[in-house]
Amino acid sequence: MRHLFYAALAFALALVLPVPPAEAGAPTDQLKQRVDEVIRVLDDPSTKDRPTQRHAAVRKIAENIFDYPDTARRALGPHWSARTPEEQQEFVAVFADLLDRAYLSRIDLYQGEKVRYTDETVDGDQATVKTTLVTPKGTSIPVDYRMHRVKDQWLVYDVVIEGVSLVANYRTQFNRIVRTESYAALVQKMRDQQAEPAASGR
Repeated sequence: MRHLFYAALAFALALVLPVPPAEAGAPTDQLKQRVDEVIRVLDDPSTKDRPTQRHAAVRKIAENIFDYPDTARRALGPHWSARTPEEQQEFVAVFADLLDRAYLSRIDLYQGEKVRYTDETVDGDQATVKTTLVTPKGTSIPVDYRMHRVKDQWLVYDVVIEGVSLVANYRTQFNRIVRTESYAALVQKMRDQQAEPAASGR
């Protein structure tokens, strides 16, 4: 649960509180560009009392930062290729909503944490942006953003918190459900979570 909370917080704070390194490359630069858009939404007085509208606006920007289809494909792992195009499209939509509810809804939980961008490595069309999440108590939590280039954009497809990959974590859970129950059961469980109130606290 500790990893889940910090994953949620890091995912959200990556959108609102970046401190890019002095010599940031294209991945960090493009991320920061979208971050600035998010900050404008959060600072807009007209959305302060309309959380639903504000959340929808942030989600729209997030779609230009995170590669939901590729993240969903990686999370479903070996079961992805067995799905029809229609099932794949459905899974991406349900998975994107799962991430949205788990992470972007945590933006309002910010309590003074800071995200510091510490390094960036690029290898062809793959990149990793290393950051540190610093809590008000001074605890430092390493958070890496794995990105890849899609045409002229760098998009995030995985987030690694203290060495734990969110994609790998979801893949393990999804694989267990598909193997012990069924793919349909997995999708139903994800849809059931859609019907539950989004988490609003720690």
